[in-house]
Amino acid sequence: MQVEIAYARPDKQKIVPVQVPEGATALEAATLSGIVDVFPEIDLATIDMGVFGKVVKNPAAHELREGDRVELYRPLKIDPKQARLNRAKKKG
Repeated sequence: MQVEIAYARPDKQKIVPVQVPEGATALEAATLSGIVDVFPEIDLATIDMGVFGKVVKNPAAHELREGDRVELYRPLKIDPKQARLNRAKKKG
């Protein structure tokens, strides 16, 4: 079945189509995609993943369906609550 693996940095984005066997998991698809060759900073064992914007708690157990897009998420540089607080302090 055909799925896609997506990853984005501010300077570079990539969506990799990959053919996986029925019952493949998000982690297996990401591994088969070779996305780590394009973005060597990715650690598939620890990176957060999602399917169409919904976070997957356990990528090694999440079975994919035909046409799914697995997204790999970069870690946040700052907590969103802290970022809002910082912006509010600048305004006030």
